[in-house]
Amino acid sequence: LAPRAEAASADFELVAVLRDGTLTIHLDRFADNAPVEGATIEVDTPEGSRTAKPAEPGAYVLPVPFAARPGAHDLAFTVTAGDTVDVLAATLSVPAAAATSSDTQMAAPAVLAQLGGLRTDVLAGILAGLLIGFLAGALVMSRRAGPLLVLGSLGVALAGTPQDAWAADTQPPARDAAQRLPDGSVIVPKPTQRILGVRTLVTTAGTFAGTVELPGRVVPDANASGLVQTAVGGRLAPPEGGFKPPGTKVAAGEILAHVHPPIGASDLKDLEQQGYELDQQIAIVKRRYERLSAIPNAVTRREVEEAEIELKGLETRRAKLERVQREPEALRAPVAGVIATADAVAGQMADPNTVVFRIVDPNRLWVEALGFSPDAGRSGATGRLPDGRTVALTFLGAGISDRAQALPLLFSVASDTGELRPGQFLTVFAEAGAPRTGIAIPHSAVVHGANGLPIVYEHVSAERFMAREVKTEPLDASRVLVLAGLAPGRRIATDGAELLDQIR
Repeated sequence: LAPRAEAASADFELVAVLRDGTLTIHLDRFADNAPVEGATIEVDTPEGSRTAKPAEPGAYVLPVPFAARPGAHDLAFTVTAGDTVDVLAATLSVPAAAATSSDTQMAAPAVLAQLGGLRTDVLAGILAGLLIGFLAGALVMSRRAGPLLVLGSLGVALAGTPQDAWAADTQPPARDAAQRLPDGSVIVPKPTQRILGVRTLVTTAGTFAGTVELPGRVVPDANASGLVQTAVGGRLAPPEGGFKPPGTKVAAGEILAHVHPPIGASDLKDLEQQGYELDQQIAIVKRRYERLSAIPNAVTRREVEEAEIELKGLETRRAKLERVQREPEALRAPVAGVIATADAVAGQMADPNTVVFRIVDPNRLWVEALGFSPDAGRSGATGRLPDGRTVALTFLGAGISDRAQALPLLFSVASDTGELRPGQFLTVFAEAGAPRTGIAIPHSAVVHGANGLPIVYEHVSAERFMAREVKTEPLDASRVLVLAGLAPGRRIATDGAELLDQIR
């Protein structure tokens, strides 16, 4: 890692990294590890007070010529962020510069020990010199002079090797890398923490109500949902504009489809016969009414009114008989909402009581859970979906008849329903049982180690995280209760804990 200095207070946490004569200052909030933007940082250096300039969110830069000198340099950072002013002191230790080639005098054993670190071209030259010396000693000189020539060739090859090839590269890499240490802790430089989005939480102990986990599913609100069914069997026909697809908003009373009742041949003949009889009766009564109306002084007013009423009744019956043959049944939306399911095709034959449309109000949903106590969830409950989203629930009631040896519990969704839809499964965390004492932390803070045990990562210093094995129990949809393995007042990683666990 590049030379760096750390400092922390109750409000801020600061890491200053030296690279290429520039001091990069990373400033975060101490409690949640969030970058502090728009702050003013004045640095008291051995060369006087200077102000760092913002470089990126939460990062500030300052040229430091004094850091070219090796040794320990005391620094004081005065941080002003809004109404908060704090002073943090730190010491920047700059190691001694790499030794020059003229000062590097290695003995032959040391040189030979470093052969494995030479470049490819250097090794090729040494091997070529050895081979030439060996062949020359074998062909030209005696058996005793051969080895001397081999050693001489090796010495010539080593002497011809550039001295800078032996110099170790003591400069830090271009970027600090996260790494796991032998003790299990993880070193994560501040820039990497920003990329991973690491956030922390200061733990506090408390007493919480007992919790039970119940299986549940989302169901429509009975007062804001409805079914569109046919009263009589018939052939479906689209309304004006066609059938509406699922997801369409509809108003109460809006026509969604028509049903044409099928009429058989015998029924059609009976209707025609009834029509002929009604036509005859209408003609007779109409003629009688006209005669009575023509001689008002010879008949009583009652006879005229009776004939008129009888004529209107016969005409009404005749009109209804015509509508039975021609007008279909209109299927209307019983409530306002969104079409959840639609099973309508033009020309389809629908039996009586067939569900053609299902309408649901997505803003009014219930959750049905199965439990073993009618009091579970009366004081509070939450639900967690498979994708990690949580919803707040309000207790509505509990059934008294068993369903699969459990009692049905009904909750209303008190929070924003969002993308909830009927039929979704979720886990309901209902308050029940005796209170428990422990530390409540987010569910995302707990990961499973290589041995399968739950662990959390404690933020022990600005760039160091230590894995802690803990014992947990469910608390609600978004939190777990730590019963052992973690003390109050510790900082633990909440967001990004799974990514920290992947660092090797």
